Amino acid sequence: MSETAKGMAAMVGATVVWGLSSMYYKLLADVPPLEVLAHRTLWSLVFFGIVLALRGRLAEVARLLASPRNLALVAFAAISISANWFMFIFSIQTGRAVEASLGYYIFPLVAVLMGMAVYGERLGRLKWIAVALATLAVAVLTWGLGVAPWISLGLAATFGAYGVVKKRLAAGPTVSVTAEVLVLAPLAATWLWGVHVQGWTGVTGAALGAFGRDWPTSLLLMFSGVLTATPLMLFTTASRALPLGLVGVMQYINPTLQFAVAALVFAEPVTRWHWIAFPLIWIAVALYSVETIRQDRATRRLVASVATSGTSST
Repeated sequence: MSETAKGMAAMVGATVVWGLSSMYYKLLADVPPLEVLAHRTLWSLVFFGIVLALRGRLAEVARLLASPRNLALVAFAAISISANWFMFIFSIQTGRAVEASLGYYIFPLVAVLMGMAVYGERLGRLKWIAVALATLAVAVLTWGLGVAPWISLGLAATFGAYGVVKKRLAAGPTVSVTAEVLVLAPLAATWLWGVHVQGWTGVTGAALGAFGRDWPTSLLLMFSGVLTATPLMLFTTASRALPLGLVGVMQYINPTLQFAVAALVFAEPVTRWHWIAFPLIWIAVALYSVETIRQDRATRRLVASVATSGTSST
């Protein structure tokens, strides 16, 4: 199998896991979102720690966190991704998976605006049109449903902020994510200590502390670490083997599967306002993808031209 084929297989694997993960978290609907989030954080740390230990790379995490600047960036990234994970789990447990899928559709369009604001990146005409269509789609939903799709906007904003800060971290994804969950681990451990040892209760007054209550629930909570880590490692493999434009386009397998699961498996209502907004989003995605692929090809041609010129001059 060629490197490109391996990269595409890895990308499909990552996006399919992400896209179907909503069904996994639906199985944990009886466990409060904060408790699920705490377990996801701690078991991810365990899994990533084992992976890095086997590769002899644990010291890289310590070196990354030794710098005050990097520590601040890691902390910001940790807060952003933790908020994103929480909103995703919350949306699945409260019957808002359709909103979650919309959030991951519009995330790249939010990210390009953040890139423009933070890094001064320039947008081509097609991307501006895509952003305008996405804005129109959100406006349609807000008007039609009588409330802004806050879950969608929150997921897109937190993941976009996460991507922006990750560009400033000079560390590979496995090392940086390990550092992020390590920073979050004390908060997660404190919360689980409170619900299991101190008897903290939720807002409804119901007792918390699902882990250890029964084997199926406990195993599901433990496996959330594997579910978090595996697609990330597959995505890393794909990113190294495939052009950026192709990676960007294939990422849309994730929200497409999320939408299908929400509508067909969870039987969530898809109103006429959704059927107006989603086609606008899909057109925006198509325009964004075309522009991304075109820019990626132009960049590779430029790099190839520079390399050829350098070879000729020697």
